[in-house]
Amino acid sequence: MTSISAWAAPAAGQPLQRYSFDPGPLGAQEVEIAVEHCGLCHSDLSMLDDEWGQSRYPLVPGHEAVGRVVALGEEALGLTLGQRVGLGWTASSCMHCRWCLGGDQQLCPKAQGTIVGRHGAFAERVRAHWAWVVPLPEALDPASAGPLLCGGITVFTPLHDLALPPTAHVGVVGIGGLGHLALQFASAWGCEVTAFSSSASKHAEALRLGAHRVVDSTDPAAMAAIAGTLDLIIYTANAALDWEALMATLAPRGRLHVVGAVLQPIAVSAFTLIGGFKSVSGSPTGSRGDIEAMLDFTARHRVEALVERFPMSGVNEALAHLRAGKARYRVVLDADFD
Repeated sequence: MTSISAWAAPAAGQPLQRYSFDPGPLGAQEVEIAVEHCGLCHSDLSMLDDEWGQSRYPLVPGHEAVGRVVALGEEALGLTLGQRVGLGWTASSCMHCRWCLGGDQQLCPKAQGTIVGRHGAFAERVRAHWAWVVPLPEALDPASAGPLLCGGITVFTPLHDLALPPTAHVGVVGIGGLGHLALQFASAWGCEVTAFSSSASKHAEALRLGAHRVVDSTDPAAMAAIAGTLDLIIYTANAALDWEALMATLAPRGRLHVVGAVLQPIAVSAFTLIGGFKSVSGSPTGSRGDIEAMLDFTARHRVEALVERFPMSGVNEALAHLRAGKARYRVVLDADFD
Protein backbone atom coordinates (compact mmCIF):
# COMPACT_ATOMS: atom_id res chain seq x y z
CA MET A 1 0.00 0.00 0.00
CA THR A 2 1.30 3.42 -1.04
CA SER A 3 0.06 6.47 0.83
CA ILE A 4 0.16 9.94 -0.71
CA SER A 5 -0.10 12.99 1.53
CA ALA A 6 -2.19 15.87 0.22
CA TRP A 7 -4.37 18.85 1.07
CA ALA A 8 -8.09 18.28 0.52
CA ALA A 9 -11.42 19.97 1.11
CA PRO A 10 -13.81 17.64 2.97
CA ALA A 11 -16.86 19.46 1.57
CA ALA A 12 -17.83 22.52 -0.45
CA GLY A 13 -16.81 25.76 1.21
CA GLN A 14 -14.65 24.04 3.81
CA PRO A 15 -10.96 24.85 4.48
CA LEU A 16 -8.44 22.37 3.13
CA GLN A 17 -7.09 19.80 5.57
CA ARG A 18 -4.23 17.32 5.55
CA TYR A 19 -5.39 14.15 3.86
CA SER A 20 -3.78 10.84 2.89
CA PHE A 21 -4.96 8.42 0.24
CA ASP A 22 -3.91 5.20 -1.47
CA PRO A 23 -3.75 5.78 -5.24
CA GLY A 24 -3.72 2.05 -6.00
CA PRO A 25 -1.49 0.37 -8.59
CA LEU A 26 0.06 2.59 -11.25
CA GLY A 27 -1.74 2.13 -14.56
CA ALA A 28 0.17 0.75 -17.52
CA GLN A 29 0.03 4.10 -19.35
CA GLU A 30 0.26 6.32 -16.28
CA VAL A 31 3.06 8.52 -15.01
CA GLU A 32 3.60 9.48 -11.39
CA ILE A 33 5.05 12.92 -10.70
CA ALA A 34 6.68 14.07 -7.46
CA VAL A 35 5.20 17.57 -7.16
CA GLU A 36 7.63 20.44 -6.60
CA HIS A 37 5.34 23.38 -7.37
CA CYS A 38 1.67 23.79 -8.24
CA GLY A 39 -0.18 26.85 -9.44
CA LEU A 40 -3.41 27.94 -7.79
CA CYS A 41 -6.02 28.73 -10.43
CA HIS A 42 -9.49 30.27 -10.20
CA SER A 43 -10.78 26.96 -11.54
CA ASP A 44 -9.55 25.38 -8.29
CA LEU A 45 -11.84 27.78 -6.43
CA SER A 46 -14.76 26.87 -8.71
CA MET A 47 -14.19 23.18 -8.07
CA LEU A 48 -13.76 23.70 -4.32
CA ASP A 49 -17.09 25.56 -4.24
CA ASP A 50 -18.75 23.10 -6.67
CA GLU A 51 -19.79 25.99 -8.92
CA TRP A 52 -19.89 23.66 -11.94
CA GLY A 53 -21.69 20.77 -10.25
CA GLN A 54 -18.94 18.20 -10.91
CA SER A 55 -16.92 18.18 -7.68
CA ARG A 56 -16.42 15.09 -5.53
CA TYR A 57 -15.23 15.31 -1.95
CA PRO A 58 -12.79 15.02 -0.38
CA LEU A 59 -11.39 17.14 -3.20
CA VAL A 60 -7.65 17.51 -3.75
CA PRO A 61 -7.26 20.56 -6.04
CA GLY A 62 -4.22 21.47 -8.13
CA HIS A 63 -3.89 21.22 -11.92
CA GLU A 64 -0.83 23.35 -12.72
CA ALA A 65 1.82 20.95 -11.49
CA VAL A 66 5.56 20.96 -12.03
CA GLY A 67 7.73 18.14 -10.74
CA ARG A 68 9.90 15.13 -11.51
CA VAL A 69 8.86 11.80 -13.00
CA VAL A 70 9.25 9.16 -10.27
CA ALA A 71 7.36 6.21 -11.75
CA LEU A 72 6.37 5.07 -15.23
CA GLY A 73 3.78 2.49 -16.23
CA GLU A 74 5.04 -0.25 -18.52
CA GLU A 75 3.31 1.33 -21.54
CA ALA A 76 4.14 4.98 -20.77
CA LEU A 77 6.02 6.55 -23.66
CA GLY A 78 8.42 9.43 -24.26
CA LEU A 79 9.44 10.17 -20.68
CA THR A 80 12.29 9.19 -18.37
CA LEU A 81 12.65 8.85 -14.64
CA GLY A 82 13.88 12.06 -13.03
CA GLN A 83 12.73 14.23 -15.93
CA ARG A 84 11.13 17.57 -15.00
CA VAL A 85 7.64 17.79 -16.42
CA GLY A 86 4.40 19.70 -16.20
CA LEU A 87 0.74 18.68 -15.97
CA GLY A 88 -2.22 20.95 -16.66
CA TRP A 89 -6.00 20.76 -16.61
CA THR A 90 -6.32 17.50 -18.56
CA ALA A 91 -4.96 14.27 -17.10
CA SER A 92 -6.18 11.75 -19.68
CA SER A 93 -8.07 11.23 -22.92
CA CYS A 94 -8.99 8.09 -24.84
CA MET A 95 -6.35 8.57 -27.60
CA HIS A 96 -8.47 6.69 -30.18
CA CYS A 97 -11.55 8.85 -30.94
CA ARG A 98 -11.70 11.17 -33.95
CA TRP A 99 -10.84 14.17 -31.76
CA CYS A 100 -7.79 12.57 -30.21
CA LEU A 101 -6.56 11.21 -33.54
CA GLY A 102 -7.23 14.59 -35.16
CA GLY A 103 -5.04 16.45 -32.67
CA ASP A 104 -7.81 17.91 -30.50
CA GLN A 105 -7.34 15.63 -27.50
CA GLN A 106 -8.73 18.30 -25.16
CA LEU A 107 -12.11 17.84 -26.89
CA CYS A 108 -12.21 14.09 -26.32
CA PRO A 109 -15.63 13.10 -24.90
CA LYS A 110 -13.81 10.89 -22.39
CA ALA A 111 -11.15 13.45 -21.42
CA GLN A 112 -10.69 13.62 -17.67
CA GLY A 113 -9.66 16.71 -15.75
CA THR A 114 -6.77 16.44 -13.34
CA ILE A 115 -9.09 17.45 -10.47
CA VAL A 116 -12.38 16.09 -11.83
CA GLY A 117 -13.07 12.66 -10.40
CA ARG A 118 -9.45 12.22 -9.38
CA HIS A 119 -6.96 13.70 -6.95
CA GLY A 120 -4.96 16.70 -8.10
CA ALA A 121 -1.54 18.13 -7.37
CA PHE A 122 -1.91 19.77 -3.97
CA ALA A 123 -0.18 16.58 -3.00
CA GLU A 124 3.18 14.88 -2.74
CA ARG A 125 2.51 13.08 -6.00
CA VAL A 126 0.05 13.23 -8.86
CA ARG A 127 -0.72 10.81 -11.70
CA ALA A 128 -1.74 11.25 -15.32
CA HIS A 129 -1.69 9.54 -18.70
CA TRP A 130 1.75 9.85 -20.30
CA ALA A 131 0.43 11.88 -23.26
CA TRP A 132 -0.59 14.74 -20.96
CA VAL A 133 2.68 14.90 -19.04
CA VAL A 134 4.79 17.49 -20.86
CA PRO A 135 8.58 17.89 -20.59
CA LEU A 136 9.52 21.42 -19.52
CA PRO A 137 12.03 23.39 -21.60
CA GLU A 138 15.17 24.00 -19.57
CA ALA A 139 14.90 27.75 -20.16
CA LEU A 140 11.75 27.96 -18.04
CA ASP A 141 11.86 28.61 -14.31
CA PRO A 142 10.10 25.59 -12.75
CA ALA A 143 8.91 27.67 -9.79
CA SER A 144 6.82 29.93 -12.04
CA ALA A 145 6.02 27.60 -14.95
CA GLY A 146 2.95 25.96 -13.39
CA PRO A 147 0.45 28.70 -14.36
CA LEU A 148 1.47 28.31 -18.00
CA LEU A 149 -0.01 24.79 -18.02
CA CYS A 150 -3.57 26.04 -17.55
CA GLY A 151 -3.74 29.83 -17.68
CA GLY A 152 -1.02 30.10 -20.30
CA ILE A 153 -2.36 27.52 -22.72
CA THR A 154 -5.90 28.86 -22.30
CA VAL A 155 -4.96 32.28 -23.71
CA PHE A 156 -2.37 30.94 -26.17
CA THR A 157 -4.88 28.65 -27.89
CA PRO A 158 -6.91 31.42 -29.62
CA LEU A 159 -3.76 32.92 -31.13
CA HIS A 160 -2.42 29.55 -32.23
CA ASP A 161 -5.53 27.66 -33.34
CA LEU A 162 -7.21 30.62 -35.05
CA ALA A 163 -4.02 31.17 -37.06
CA LEU A 164 -4.06 34.84 -36.14
CA PRO A 165 -1.72 36.92 -38.32
CA PRO A 166 0.83 39.18 -36.61
CA THR A 167 -0.84 42.16 -38.31
CA ALA A 168 -4.01 41.63 -36.24
CA HIS A 169 -5.33 44.06 -33.66
CA VAL A 170 -6.10 42.15 -30.46
CA GLY A 171 -8.01 43.23 -27.38
CA VAL A 172 -7.63 41.57 -23.97
CA VAL A 173 -10.40 41.93 -21.39
CA GLY A 174 -9.41 41.34 -17.78
CA ILE A 175 -5.85 42.03 -16.62
CA GLY A 176 -5.56 39.20 -14.13
CA GLY A 177 -4.25 35.67 -13.99
CA LEU A 178 -5.18 34.93 -17.60
CA GLY A 179 -5.08 38.45 -19.01
CA HIS A 180 -1.53 39.31 -17.96
CA LEU A 181 -0.33 36.29 -19.94
CA ALA A 182 -2.60 37.07 -22.90
CA LEU A 183 -1.05 40.55 -23.19
CA GLN A 184 2.45 39.06 -23.32
CA PHE A 185 1.52 36.35 -25.83
CA ALA A 186 -0.33 38.72 -28.17
CA SER A 187 2.51 41.24 -28.07
CA ALA A 188 5.14 38.56 -28.74
CA TRP A 189 2.94 37.28 -31.58
CA GLY A 190 3.46 40.67 -33.21
CA CYS A 191 -0.05 42.05 -32.78
CA GLU A 192 -1.19 45.52 -31.84
CA VAL A 193 -2.63 44.99 -28.37
CA THR A 194 -5.39 46.84 -26.53
CA ALA A 195 -5.97 46.09 -22.85
CA PHE A 196 -9.42 46.64 -21.36
CA SER A 197 -9.43 47.42 -17.66
CA SER A 198 -11.62 49.47 -15.35
CA SER A 199 -8.85 49.54 -12.74
CA ALA A 200 -6.60 52.57 -13.16
CA SER A 201 -3.99 50.88 -10.95
CA LYS A 202 -3.41 48.27 -13.66
CA HIS A 203 -2.93 50.64 -16.60
CA ALA A 204 0.82 51.13 -16.25
CA GLU A 205 1.43 47.43 -15.74
CA ALA A 206 -0.71 46.52 -18.75
CA LEU A 207 1.53 48.70 -20.90
CA ARG A 208 4.62 47.10 -19.41
CA LEU A 209 3.24 43.64 -20.16
CA GLY A 210 2.82 44.42 -23.85
CA ALA A 211 -0.32 46.49 -24.37
CA HIS A 212 0.00 49.39 -26.80
CA ARG A 213 -2.97 51.15 -25.22
CA VAL A 214 -5.33 50.70 -22.29
CA VAL A 215 -9.05 51.43 -22.49
CA ASP A 216 -11.44 51.83 -19.57
CA SER A 217 -14.19 49.34 -20.38
CA THR A 218 -16.69 51.32 -18.27
CA ASP A 219 -16.11 54.60 -20.15
CA PRO A 220 -18.56 54.91 -23.11
CA ALA A 221 -16.46 57.61 -24.79
CA ALA A 222 -13.27 55.54 -24.59
CA MET A 223 -15.10 52.51 -25.99
CA ALA A 224 -16.63 54.54 -28.80
CA ALA A 225 -13.20 55.89 -29.75
CA ILE A 226 -11.98 52.40 -30.72
CA ALA A 227 -15.18 51.24 -32.45
CA GLY A 228 -14.57 48.94 -35.40
CA THR A 229 -10.83 48.49 -34.81
CA LEU A 230 -10.23 45.05 -33.24
CA ASP A 231 -9.90 41.75 -35.08
CA LEU A 232 -10.00 39.58 -31.98
CA ILE A 233 -10.97 40.11 -28.35
CA ILE A 234 -9.75 37.52 -25.84
CA TYR A 235 -12.21 37.69 -22.95
CA THR A 236 -10.47 36.40 -19.82
CA ALA A 237 -12.78 37.79 -17.11
CA ASN A 238 -15.37 35.71 -15.26
CA ALA A 239 -17.88 38.56 -14.94
CA ALA A 240 -20.08 40.04 -17.64
CA LEU A 241 -19.54 43.41 -19.33
CA ASP A 242 -21.71 45.39 -21.73
CA TRP A 243 -21.58 42.82 -24.54
CA GLU A 244 -22.97 45.08 -27.24
CA ALA A 245 -20.47 47.84 -26.41
CA LEU A 246 -17.67 45.30 -26.57
CA MET A 247 -18.89 43.86 -29.87
CA ALA A 248 -18.94 47.39 -31.30
CA THR A 249 -15.16 47.60 -30.90
CA LEU A 250 -14.72 44.70 -33.34
CA ALA A 251 -13.84 45.30 -36.96
CA PRO A 252 -15.81 43.52 -39.71
CA ARG A 253 -15.20 39.76 -39.40
CA GLY A 254 -14.02 40.37 -35.85
CA ARG A 255 -14.38 37.73 -33.16
CA LEU A 256 -15.13 37.84 -29.44
CA HIS A 257 -13.43 34.77 -28.00
CA VAL A 258 -14.35 33.75 -24.46
CA VAL A 259 -11.92 31.86 -22.22
CA GLY A 260 -13.13 33.17 -18.86
CA ALA A 261 -15.82 31.16 -17.06
CA VAL A 262 -18.65 33.71 -17.28
CA LEU A 263 -21.67 32.10 -15.62
CA GLN A 264 -24.27 34.48 -17.10
CA PRO A 265 -25.56 34.12 -20.69
CA ILE A 266 -23.84 36.33 -23.28
CA ALA A 267 -26.50 38.64 -24.75
CA VAL A 268 -25.58 39.68 -28.30
CA SER A 269 -28.17 40.59 -30.93
CA ALA A 270 -28.30 38.72 -34.21
CA PHE A 271 -27.99 42.00 -36.15
CA THR A 272 -24.70 42.73 -34.39
CA LEU A 273 -23.33 39.46 -35.73
CA ILE A 274 -24.90 39.61 -39.16
CA GLY A 275 -24.12 43.24 -39.99
CA GLY A 276 -20.37 42.93 -39.54
CA PHE A 277 -19.92 39.19 -40.18
CA LYS A 278 -18.85 39.02 -36.52
CA SER A 279 -18.72 35.96 -34.29
CA VAL A 280 -18.62 34.84 -30.67
CA SER A 281 -16.63 31.74 -29.79
CA GLY A 282 -14.83 30.08 -26.91
CA SER A 283 -12.29 27.40 -26.15
CA PRO A 284 -11.04 25.31 -23.23
CA THR A 285 -7.32 24.84 -22.57
CA GLY A 286 -5.52 23.23 -25.49
CA SER A 287 -4.31 20.03 -27.08
CA ARG A 288 -1.17 18.20 -26.03
CA GLY A 289 0.58 19.59 -29.11
CA ASP A 290 -0.63 23.12 -28.36
CA ILE A 291 0.78 22.91 -24.83
CA GLU A 292 4.20 21.92 -26.12
CA ALA A 293 4.10 24.69 -28.75
CA MET A 294 3.09 27.19 -26.05
CA LEU A 295 5.97 26.18 -23.78
CA ASP A 296 8.45 26.50 -26.66
CA PHE A 297 7.01 29.91 -27.59
CA THR A 298 7.16 31.00 -23.96
CA ALA A 299 10.82 30.02 -23.64
CA ARG A 300 11.77 31.69 -26.93
CA HIS A 301 9.97 34.97 -26.26
CA ARG A 302 10.52 35.05 -22.50
CA VAL A 303 6.87 35.21 -21.61
CA GLU A 304 6.64 34.89 -17.83
CA ALA A 305 3.84 34.34 -15.38
CA LEU A 306 4.05 36.89 -12.59
CA VAL A 307 3.65 34.82 -9.45
CA GLU A 308 3.36 35.07 -5.70
CA ARG A 309 4.63 32.01 -3.86
CA PHE A 310 3.24 30.33 -0.75
CA PRO A 311 4.26 27.09 0.94
CA MET A 312 1.72 24.36 0.26
CA SER A 313 1.18 24.17 4.03
CA GLY A 314 -0.16 27.74 3.70
CA VAL A 315 -2.73 26.73 1.09
CA ASN A 316 -5.70 28.18 2.99
CA GLU A 317 -3.97 31.56 3.26
CA ALA A 318 -3.19 31.37 -0.46
CA LEU A 319 -6.84 30.59 -1.25
CA ALA A 320 -8.01 33.56 0.83
CA HIS A 321 -5.50 35.77 -0.97
CA LEU A 322 -6.88 34.68 -4.35
CA ARG A 323 -10.53 34.97 -3.28
CA ALA A 324 -9.89 38.53 -2.11
CA GLY A 325 -8.63 39.47 -5.57
CA LYS A 326 -5.18 40.30 -4.23
CA ALA A 327 -3.12 37.92 -6.41
CA ARG A 328 -0.65 39.64 -8.76
CA TYR A 329 -1.19 37.75 -10.90
CA ARG A 330 -0.92 34.01 -10.21
CA VAL A 331 -0.30 32.10 -7.00
CA VAL A 332 2.12 29.16 -6.84
CA LEU A 333 2.39 26.69 -3.97
CA ASP A 334 5.75 25.15 -3.16
CA ALA A 335 5.48 21.57 -1.93
CA ASP A 336 6.66 21.25 1.67
CA PHE A 337 5.43 17.84 2.84
CA ASP A 338 8.74 16.78 4.42
